[in-house]
Amino acid sequence: MKTSLIILLFFAAGVLAGTLDFLPAALNGKDMSTLALYLLMFLVGISIGADDRALEALKSHGLKLFLVPLATIIGTFAGVAAIHLATTNLLFGESMAVGAGFGYYSLSSIIIGELHSEALGVTALLANVMREIITLLLAPFFVLWFGKLSPISAGGATSMDTTLPIITRASGNEFAIVSLFHGMVLTILVPLLVTFIISMI
Repeated sequence: MKTSLIILLFFAAGVLAGTLDFLPAALNGKDMSTLALYLLMFLVGISIGADDRALEALKSHGLKLFLVPLATIIGTFAGVAAIHLATTNLLFGESMAVGAGFGYYSLSSIIIGELHSEALGVTALLANVMREIITLLLAPFFVLWFGKLSPISAGGATSMDTTLPIITRASGNEFAIVSLFHGMVLTILVPLLVTFIISMI
């Protein structure tokens, strides 16, 4: 929860700085957002490459571990498709691209903002931050209502880091490895799926 609030505060500070022309002109160009995207992709690669827990989890649990992120992907896209029916200002592909962020608000919003539009990038940021906040607040209820895997799916890509503590508290420590692997798989897929969906619009 604290991390999400910090992200929102930084976002609000950025909007304020941009509105008031507080930043130097050199920081307002598209080159800076492209560099930020490259840096994020590099850091994602480092974090995944340096963490050998995913390989250990795969060895101990087998290929059935892939069923959890697969269920999250199918469930997310089904939910986005249902919600899209109630919206009138987004194309179906745009809604799907936002959903394909799977809670990874920083990376997905930059990719969408760079490849499509800043407005949709902001939409992706807010939607995916909300996904994390909802998971942090409602994880214990998800376990009661839908079972112990539900907070992992709700957390999406964040199940490997920011929502992991609340997931293990709600579902049990035995789900920590599943949560880590789930988050890593989705973290890898976010840039691929978002870029693919945007390219099809």
